[in-house]
Amino acid sequence: MMNSAELSLIVTVAAAISAGIILVLRPWLQRYLLAHPNSRSSHRQSTPQGGGIAVIVAALAVAASAATVSLNDPASLWLVFAATAFLSLVGAADDLWTIEVAPRLLLQTVAVGFMLASLPAELRVVPMLPWWIERVLLLLACLWFVNLTNFMDGIDWMTVAEFVPITVGLTFIGYLGALPAHGIVVALALCGGLIGFAPFNKPVARIFLGDVGSLPIGLLLSWLLILVAGRGHLTAALVLPLYYLADATLTLLRRIANREPFWRAHRTHFYQLATDRGFSVRQIITHVFALNLALVALAAASVVWPGFLSTVAAFGGGSMLVGWLLYRFSRGKS
Repeated sequence: MMNSAELSLIVTVAAAISAGIILVLRPWLQRYLLAHPNSRSSHRQSTPQGGGIAVIVAALAVAASAATVSLNDPASLWLVFAATAFLSLVGAADDLWTIEVAPRLLLQTVAVGFMLASLPAELRVVPMLPWWIERVLLLLACLWFVNLTNFMDGIDWMTVAEFVPITVGLTFIGYLGALPAHGIVVALALCGGLIGFAPFNKPVARIFLGDVGSLPIGLLLSWLLILVAGRGHLTAALVLPLYYLADATLTLLRRIANREPFWRAHRTHFYQLATDRGFSVRQIITHVFALNLALVALAAASVVWPGFLSTVAAFGGGSMLVGWLLYRFSRGKS
């Protein structure tokens, strides 16, 4: 296991690389890749997108370097990196030219398939299911997580407020044995990449992630959460991203029930409703960040004290906290 100085270096270097790439690329993105506001947007002025390429390049470069130097270079890690890079290219193409739904989903399936192929054959999340059924369910779950990460990236700092706490939480439970060493390295490298991106995305944002960033971030987090679940900590793997899972899934189900074209862009997520009902962006982000810190604590508790009671407490406590925040967002400020 790497020491604290080495782990701090991973975050610092990834943050510096991410920020540096954004400084270099931003003038080009400002010229060629502007996101113009429309009726579904939360921003009011044209803003360059595509800053996520810096997050992904920084995360992969630092994680690959650390894996090569300190982690005996696990071969499966390179398949994950290849899948992440491929999905980043898909996202870049979608940012530039817009890919239709069917081919976009097919390309995402290819990337998720390669990521799942990197998993050890003996890794099981739900051992009572046949192996092939579990893998199919993981494929569908990861596809949903990749897309919901993209859907939820709708206001400034949202992805930072969600995934910085999660990656820190993954590192912590990794030291408790819930994540292998190479998973800890990837989590910290991704955390650093997001920290380097954060100053440029703070309200009012000077740059957005774009699909080039949100899609591969979702893929990397899917892989990390599967590794946690595969070590017998399914509760922690579900509780950590519970806010994103609840907001995106409940919004999807509501749109399907209302017979809306759920595959089209919209602004009816709970956090988007909050912006229309009196909450400022900073207030929303503060609530989400604080909630995620609480979810990290519950996930960690489920790892430290495994068992039925801790599972019920983590899910119950997490669900109540998430439910309270979604209700508050939907009702607006009182």
